[in-house]
Amino acid sequence: MQQKTKLFLRALKYSIPHLGKCMQKQHLNHCNLADPYYNRIKLKKYRLTKCLQNKPKISELARNIPSRSFSSKDLLPIKQENEKSLSEDMDAFEKVRTKLETQPQEEYEIINAEVKHGGFVYYQEGCCLVRSKDEEADNDNYEVLFNLEELKLDQPFIDCIRVAPDEKYVAAKIRTDDSEASTCIVIKLSDQPVMEASFPNVSSFEWVKDEEDEDVLFYTFQRNLRCHDVYRATFGENRRNERFYTEKDPSYFVFLYLTKDSRFLTINIMNKITSEVWLIDGQSPWDPPVLIQKRIYGVLYYIEHRDDELYILTNVGEPTEFKLMRTAADTPAIMNWDLFFTMKRNTKVVDLDMFKDHCVLFLKHSNLLYVNVIGLADDSVRSLKLPPWACGFIMDTNSDPKNCPFQLCSPIRPPKYYTYKFAEGKLFEETGHEDPITKTSRVLRLEAKSKDGKLVPMTVFHKTDSEDLQKKPLLVHVYGAYGMDLKMNFRPERRVLVDDGWILAYCHVRGGGELGLQWHADGRLTKKLNGLADLEACIEALHGQGFSQPSLTTLSAFSAGGVLAGALCNSSPELLRAVTLEAPFVDVLNTMLDKTMPLTVEEIEEWGNPSCDEKEKNYIKRYCPYQNIKPQPIRPPVLF
Repeated sequence: MQQKTKLFLRALKYSIPHLGKCMQKQHLNHCNLADPYYNRIKLKKYRLTKCLQNKPKISELARNIPSRSFSSKDLLPIKQENEKSLSEDMDAFEKVRTKLETQPQEEYEIINAEVKHGGFVYYQEGCCLVRSKDEEADNDNYEVLFNLEELKLDQPFIDCIRVAPDEKYVAAKIRTDDSEASTCIVIKLSDQPVMEASFPNVSSFEWVKDEEDEDVLFYTFQRNLRCHDVYRATFGENRRNERFYTEKDPSYFVFLYLTKDSRFLTINIMNKITSEVWLIDGQSPWDPPVLIQKRIYGVLYYIEHRDDELYILTNVGEPTEFKLMRTAADTPAIMNWDLFFTMKRNTKVVDLDMFKDHCVLFLKHSNLLYVNVIGLADDSVRSLKLPPWACGFIMDTNSDPKNCPFQLCSPIRPPKYYTYKFAEGKLFEETGHEDPITKTSRVLRLEAKSKDGKLVPMTVFHKTDSEDLQKKPLLVHVYGAYGMDLKMNFRPERRVLVDDGWILAYCHVRGGGELGLQWHADGRLTKKLNGLADLEACIEALHGQGFSQPSLTTLSAFSAGGVLAGALCNSSPELLRAVTLEAPFVDVLNTMLDKTMPLTVEEIEEWGNPSCDEKEKNYIKRYCPYQNIKPQPIRPPVLF
């Protein structure tokens, strides 16, 4: 097991630059869409219909505040003390990578950001922004619009694409893997496309058309990881670029969202628990914006539009979970909101999609996925329970009013396409290739009882024919912060681990969002230790039910998940054999005491304000990994 653990630690270390790209064609650049976006993956041999979550999930706009992470360029090179050991580990790693690259039953290809507009598909091919006719999108017959190499960036990729309403311009946000910085380029579409403009440090952007049929680009400017300014720009003969709005409160973040019918552009001003929305008329973008509802502490709300009515996804009222309300567009204030649909307890709203006669809610209830289709003419509701193997949605930027397509995925299974057809009132599954992983692996939905009696959901994967699971290595994943779900999108290397006999376990502890807003509230501020108790209970329950043992257990966490993983290393190191922490947040106290750091003020609602509140300061001291390092006889090896 020592050798297997060492191999896994090395493999994870090198997985960032290598495994994420392992199945790309050589000429393709890596597409690493910013959270909460998914990389799009398709089977080369078995075509998946093109679909990309290329716009933010409406219920997760408040979660788009940049996470705490670091660039690989921030790290000093480390001298290897044992070159022979590294060589041996790399030989073993190469064997794993070779296995990834030569799986006979399927090959995976990372597909770059794309958007459909009119009769064209806009996407990245190699180092270029290109477009092709929709029916030719899978061929090599495309028009090059811009070569990314002109930007002089290291391995650039397209993060997001927006096409102007009449297709005179296309805007694309360009990023690199090792930086939070981004550049938005604007290409004028003509017989010889040219770059009309470029804007640095753009976070979100959308097109609208004014009364004179002129395209107007609204975008938000991000400075030092803080996004407070909204600009609007025009091009051509009436070229201008002006600041439109500035948020004064440093704890808030600004994000743009265009309603699906393009009737309104919404300016979403939010922090972790409070939001405020302004409407820009999509037909008169130079008019002053209209305030929906002034921010109220603890109230979140997001806007969609249909037939002169606003549909509001909000947590206002009791219980303080998301519910769907609506009001006339000309009377948007909160006193006019009428309750339209309520969710069951322990339900997470993943996304909302609006159609001409239907509203579709994508839900996670008690750790299982559902789709609720609401008929807007008769207020009927059809609830569809999705396959138990599914762990996440990938949404489509679909404009077809008759169908609602989406994809389902899991950590070990590539996305599979589904379509709900409104006329038939049925959900249709993509036919053809059946992934062999469905027969060779099992997915289990389990629960662990925490110290206070709360039941904590877990998702477990292992090979169907595994014998004596207690002797198999176990890889545990945890996050538990910001009300965000633990990432469970498809990763080829996770599939290889299961094929090799590993058990994968995902612990959906308090502080995350898997069971709704209250689940997050019960794991933040002075309840953060609930998440630690949940994680400990999950690992003990796994061992108690015969899934591996402490000497074969590895814990993995990313970013803010490092708080709970690091705290467990201090409090219960005997449960673990090894730990991997990727860009971990482990010095909570000193970070939250330093308000000159870019994210500290924005994250007070998550971790507390130790500068002003002695109670919160002392509470952070109880769990902060950095503050609780002490000599102890057992400590698992940790790879940062």
